[in-house]
Amino acid sequence: MISLKVSSSIHSISDFSVEFLGTGTSGGVPMIACKCEVCLSSNKKDNRLRSSILIRSAQASVVIDTTPDFRYQMLRSKVEHLDAVVFTHSHKDHIAGLDDIRAYNFFSQRPMPLFANEETAFALKRDFYYAFAENKYPGIPELDLNVQDGEPFRVADLFFIPIHVRHLNMGVSGYRIGDFTYVTDANHIEEKELEKIRGSKILVINALRQEKHLSHFTLQEAIDLAASLNIPHTYFTHISHQMGLHEQVNAQLPKGMQLAHDGLVIEVKNTAVA
Repeated sequence: MISLKVSSSIHSISDFSVEFLGTGTSGGVPMIACKCEVCLSSNKKDNRLRSSILIRSAQASVVIDTTPDFRYQMLRSKVEHLDAVVFTHSHKDHIAGLDDIRAYNFFSQRPMPLFANEETAFALKRDFYYAFAENKYPGIPELDLNVQDGEPFRVADLFFIPIHVRHLNMGVSGYRIGDFTYVTDANHIEEKELEKIRGSKILVINALRQEKHLSHFTLQEAIDLAASLNIPHTYFTHISHQMGLHEQVNAQLPKGMQLAHDGLVIEVKNTAVA
């Protein structure tokens, strides 16, 4: 599958599905050594791997972020082919699983296209230096790193519009694909970037917990943001064990809003053009 960076502002958008590969925060849920009611819950919806999604269209399969759980996520969801990986930012809970891309290299016999902002690209080259070395050891990941500077890009029939958000002092890339927008690890979005989200039918946005946090939206902040944008369907992700039990929190959310959970699949029927 050929991945091309494009500059044109008008592109048709295909329908696609989104699977939540993980909906947890950096420590996952249950968290190691924790005995809170969420970490001890028998409800599978309270078990959360690190945050990532899989987008499947008629022509492409794309993962956003390769978490420390990437290998298990791919096995659990039976993902036999990937056309590209798109990154949000360089924190370890979003990039640590990149080495396992080599399995896809083996079966596809081609480098894996990666899309990342400049800061994330720098971190990938630093942390996975051996994959970018001039003289490479056999069997390491084969990567085709594309540095996106905020301009839209295409992977087959999927057209990505980057959305610049702030994670305290770090720049993070959210993405709009047709009528769907994905934003994780954020606590501030400028008005000009909010304009890129307006009109989305589905918004996925991080909501770490109910108490204030220095670098993530709280649940109420995420609710207020989605309401201000008049989004019909909102799913909250990047959830910590401090949020509370899945079913109890979900029951209190406004109409059209819910906590996402691992394994949830949503269908995006697009009417928008990018």
